[in-house]
Amino acid sequence: MTIDEMGRSLVQLARDVHGSGFIPLHRPVFEGNERQYLTDCIDSNFVSSVGAKVVEFEQHIASFTGAKYAIATVNGTAALHVALQLAGVQRDDEVITQALTFIATCNALSYAGAHPVFVDVDRDTLGLSPEALRRWLSEHAEQRDGQAWNRHTGRRIAACVPMHTFGIPLRIAEIVAICDEYGISVVEDAAESLGSWVGGRHTGTFGRLATLSFNGNKVITTGGGGMIITDDEALARRAKHLTTTAKIPHPYEFVHDEVGYNYRLPNLNAALGCAQMERLPRMLEIKAEVAARYRGFFARTDVRFVEPLPGTTANYWLNAIVLDSEADRDALLEYTNSRDVMTRPIWRLMSRLPMFQHCQHDGLENSRWLEARVVNLPSSVPESEFGRLR
Repeated sequence: MTIDEMGRSLVQLARDVHGSGFIPLHRPVFEGNERQYLTDCIDSNFVSSVGAKVVEFEQHIASFTGAKYAIATVNGTAALHVALQLAGVQRDDEVITQALTFIATCNALSYAGAHPVFVDVDRDTLGLSPEALRRWLSEHAEQRDGQAWNRHTGRRIAACVPMHTFGIPLRIAEIVAICDEYGISVVEDAAESLGSWVGGRHTGTFGRLATLSFNGNKVITTGGGGMIITDDEALARRAKHLTTTAKIPHPYEFVHDEVGYNYRLPNLNAALGCAQMERLPRMLEIKAEVAARYRGFFARTDVRFVEPLPGTTANYWLNAIVLDSEADRDALLEYTNSRDVMTRPIWRLMSRLPMFQHCQHDGLENSRWLEARVVNLPSSVPESEFGRLR
């Protein structure tokens, strides 16, 4: 099958699944109690960060993921910024992450004043590779007083931030085990993986802390929003304190005991999240069915449809394929987008962006290979399925 033939068939499949007109990559679904909960907030006059829906939304996320604590923030980047601080990351520390990620991961590292170190990913999960991580640490890291230090730069290696790409669980248990050996805190970037599991354990519950995103293009949305999840009560208390301007509770005085952040999620956004959580299990079922349609289509071709590892479950936030070459990738992107079916390449590697070109990396062989070949496909819940969400 030529790329033009594949493009033609793929456009037809996308229209069969998602309908006519312009087909976006991923759009939100509002088919539940969103309007009612928003009205309730307005009627209550509690529309900012003080409101019952914020606490309720946190409880929903904690219950769904199995985390003991959840702290809502204005967006996923803010959540990751604070999570890094909670994990002990200080200015001029090094933080290991992947170059194959969305810019928010590295932006948060920069806010913390940390130096990103880019380690390669696995081709099957698109996430940080345990093998590459161990190899880099064996070549660069030494331990002193229970902490890891880069023997070449003299800087402390404070944390590792693996990212579950497109909601596909990476080999997170292996990553955590390796980091534990070196005394490195793991902060999971689970921004894209609400509804993804490793066995019976939700992504984001393996590291010391994790963060989620509820941007408008995620599986569920609060318009903008994020969440820190953890099992550590002290970290959870401090997360709430820092994200609420570090204000000490008092009936009328304004007393703040450290530099904090105005990062708390507004009640209006949380109201959307509460309504969305009521529909999440059904949305995940429907998204798995959409993925099955793509899987069946690409099984008849030589193109690889990206699947989760055995024993794991993906939320199929964004379905992805891996083409044979960059030329094939670009030809398919051009064909589909010119016909109002949105497809996208994976992100440009962070190590190729001007602000991160100076950062250490391990060569990134798999990352560079994937960058040239991965394409995302339209992955929304189809309009024809809205009735099943009610």
